[in-house]
Amino acid sequence: MRLDAMAVMLPEVAGHPNRAPFTGVLTLVDEPSTKPPSGARGHRVILTRDAALAALPSLLGMAVDYVPSWDGHDARRKCGIITHADLEGSQLRVAGYLFAKDFPEVERQVRQSLAGAMGMSWELADAHVEDMRAEVWTLTRATFTGAAILLREKAAYRGTSFALGPLAGRAPETPMPQRCRSTRPHSSSAPHAVHAGANRNSRTGAIASFRSTDRRKETTWKDRKVNA
Repeated sequence: MRLDAMAVMLPEVAGHPNRAPFTGVLTLVDEPSTKPPSGARGHRVILTRDAALAALPSLLGMAVDYVPSWDGHDARRKCGIITHADLEGSQLRVAGYLFAKDFPEVERQVRQSLAGAMGMSWELADAHVEDMRAEVWTLTRATFTGAAILLREKAAYRGTSFALGPLAGRAPETPMPQRCRSTRPHSSSAPHAVHAGANRNSRTGAIASFRSTDRRKETTWKDRKVNA
């Protein structure tokens, strides 16, 4: 197993009324999404481990958002902040704070939901697709611009999660080394064959443009906001 982690430090304020700590699994790496994310033209996607690792710094300080129907994204409803991100095995995990006083409806929804009912969805920009002719798009580079809290069944990845509470064994405001790796080797294998889903989620965002310099090489997926 290999662990890579990054965090930002916030001053500890005991009993802060507007900070409700949360943890979640934002996405899975080296695994195809359960269904196509918005903006992927009906293709399921695989976020590579190397791409996720390189993008970890872009997650820190980004917001989490929500929509009242709990099935999509709204970047203008920023209800919390991500202060910690780590990649352990196939899980990209995050932690941070909800603005509980400002958004009591979000805290109430999470607390009243059945265990495991809530999930997460990433928001990306400048994603690079290895081969746009493939049934399942492999993302080899991207920048995280935020994340959404939503019902797990509505997320592109069904293996996500979201729950209130601090990171196990560590308060979210406690800093971790900027990059830490165990000495145990990591092994992971991508699926040999996957098939794209038939439907595209078109709730938010459209492809702004695609640029290709060589069809045999990596193509750039340029988008203002791409949501999983």
